[in-house]
Amino acid sequence: MVPGRSLRIGQAAELLGVGIETIRRWGTDGRIALERSAGGQRVVPIVEVSRLLAERRGERPSAATPIVAQSARNRFEGIVSHVEADRVAAVVEVLCGPHRLVSLMTAEAVAELGLAVGQRVVCVVKATNVIVEVPG
Repeated sequence: MVPGRSLRIGQAAELLGVGIETIRRWGTDGRIALERSAGGQRVVPIVEVSRLLAERRGERPSAATPIVAQSARNRFEGIVSHVEADRVAAVVEVLCGPHRLVSLMTAEAVAELGLAVGQRVVCVVKATNVIVEVPG
């Protein structure tokens, strides 16, 4: 066990949203690698928790299930014109006819969607407040 790189079973269970017994069973079944601390307690390497969380994100039903209906009515087809991402956040500009839409999202979302300049996308806008101004 490397100090600081492992979690107690209870901590891992909480992060994964399962019970302690589930973590123990997964260890026995080989689904997750368990180690022993210097005091002999079972611990879970952080990389194992990260791996299971990543698997879970990839297995979410929305990723595999096509969307057949949704409440958002404002859908704009367009072309990605600019992507600027740092380690955490990203700005994505999309040209939708005469309109330019700008989306702020995580850099992780940009990577997962594979967004790149020239790509066709659909922007879905659902706003709780729309302000209308009358000029002049």
